[in-house]
Amino acid sequence: MNDIDLSNINITIVGLGLIGGSFAKSIRENINLKNLWAIDVDENVLSTAEKLKIIDKGFINPKFPLQNSDIIILCIYPNLTIKFIKDNINDFKQNAIITDTSGIKHKIVQEVNSFIRDDLDFIGGHPMAGKEVSGFSNSNDNIFYNAQYILTPSKRSNLTNINILKVLLSELKFEAVTELTPESHDHIIAYTSHLPHIIACALVNNVANNTCSCIGGSFKDATRVANINASLWSELLIENKDAVLKEVDKFIGDINNIYKLIESNEQEYLRLYLEKSCEKRKMMKV
Repeated sequence: MNDIDLSNINITIVGLGLIGGSFAKSIRENINLKNLWAIDVDENVLSTAEKLKIIDKGFINPKFPLQNSDIIILCIYPNLTIKFIKDNINDFKQNAIITDTSGIKHKIVQEVNSFIRDDLDFIGGHPMAGKEVSGFSNSNDNIFYNAQYILTPSKRSNLTNINILKVLLSELKFEAVTELTPESHDHIIAYTSHLPHIIACALVNNVANNTCSCIGGSFKDATRVANINASLWSELLIENKDAVLKEVDKFIGDINNIYKLIESNEQEYLRLYLEKSCEKRKMMKV
């Protein structure tokens, strides 16, 4: 992959929010491209990004940048990702690489590959990085530093194109790039990402007194991600419903087991359960 040269390509980012803006800033900071363009519905965001020299030019109309971009990175909601590609399918440059950053993969990869042109290559992607805030103003060029990235190529994905994306992501300081099937991604993420967000929201909504002053670090840590983009996350959870419900069901079972141990005063079994979780947490490389 060392012979892959990114200096003579054009990249377009679709959606200059938190993730799209961070991609733009990180690319500008770390890679010397031919052109870095952006597409967004917000003229003010595009104008700001241009003035700060984060992008070379911003576009409301996607036709020109799509016709001239070698790589297109879609940083928009899952269903809008599918719609954008479908609506603009005839405008993409021949042999372009299209990737996304959505938190679900199976539906997107399956639907996009059902209508994508033969000369185009859609390779799903998911940066395991983010904040509890949204918008371009909250983006930064080091959000991806030492973070994990998941690629979900399909059977039709070109190996050279996968390697091009790996080189790009490496230049953006991602610690590691993992390849998963779209199905595996959605099952794993349902446990490692979707379930923790559900638990955090449930904890916050269960607070008896929102003005309670007896909140310590454990509650703050456990509920950090409850500060959530509700529109995005409601879409993610519904679109990954089967995997999410399976993980929620298992979690409810664990909670019920703990409930019964406490109810029955089974202190020794409860201690063993807690020790098991402590040891497993120590083994996790996070």
